[in-house]
Amino acid sequence: MSSPRGQAWSALRRLNRLSAMRSVALVTLLAPAIAACDGASAFRPMYGSAAISDTSAKLAAVEFGTIPGRVGQKIRNELIFQATGGGYPLPPEYHLDVAIREQVVSTLVRKDGDSQSQVYNLEAKFQLIRIADKKILLEGTSYGRAAFERYDSIYSNVKAREDAENRAARAVAQDIKTRLAAFLSGAV
Repeated sequence: MSSPRGQAWSALRRLNRLSAMRSVALVTLLAPAIAACDGASAFRPMYGSAAISDTSAKLAAVEFGTIPGRVGQKIRNELIFQATGGGYPLPPEYHLDVAIREQVVSTLVRKDGDSQSQVYNLEAKFQLIRIADKKILLEGTSYGRAAFERYDSIYSNVKAREDAENRAARAVAQDIKTRLAAFLSGAV
């Protein structure tokens, strides 16, 4: 008579063998379908080597409109750098318009009414427009939030808010760039 522990081990070995056989059978069945897919299929990697050069070239052909305010300028600069990698942009095929809305919400309010912490909210509505026919190809909204502490020093408060604005602007720019890349690569 075998012990319960021995029975458990033998059941586990059988399960592992069955799992391995199922995996081999699945690969055998799917191999012809995968082999039938050629390079012209609809499946293209968004971050593959061929996709990177194609998507990067399309991103470099985006012209970014001015966005008012310090935070708007930060978003625009981030987008330009992310699209061109610091190089020169290509002749524009697309134009991106961005409109932002900023809001500061107080949290952790003390009994005397002073706020100990605040959250900077940034909302950016964007439209990608093809320059040739002025057609809107993509539109959406991106959000960024960044919390910051309040201090007794005025300079510290100004610097903390500015840092929060920069963090939110970077997050919004990264989100917009990712969505543009996905659209321009044809993945969306």
